Amino acid sequence: QVHLVESGGGSVQAGGSLRLSCGASGYTGPSGSTYYTGPMAWFRQPPGKQREGVAAIDSDDSMSIANSVKGRFTISNAGRERGARTVDLIMNNLQPEDSGMYTCAAAPPWAILRHPPNWDGFQFWGQGIRVTVSA
Repeated sequence: QVHLVESGGGSVQAGGSLRLSCGASGYTGPSGSTYYTGPMAWFRQPPGKQREGVAAIDSDDSMSIANSVKGRFTISNAGRERGARTVDLIMNNLQPEDSGMYTCAAAPPWAILRHPPNWDGFQFWGQGIRVTVSA
């Protein structure tokens, strides 16, 4: 089990940038480490549309970025805070169509990130955070 908490959303004008952070806590691995070892990802759901996977990253830094945001978004394992893993989504050149609810998710700790990702394999979810991009 892992607890995911997002931060960093908000409003920005078109062409601007935002950084979203997701902290993964509450996990303890077989060795006693609290650093979450499974793939983590960011999803988004624009108003009136289905949720889509945006970017995913494994604990070994292998990553996958959706074609719809490639070249503008990137994902990284940002570091550790009190032993817990943090994953950042850096979004540049934001456009109004990027607006929506962004949610952090995690696959089981034994999973391995595939390329392209198995978006259905992400089972643990944060509460979500809103991003609004104005024209």
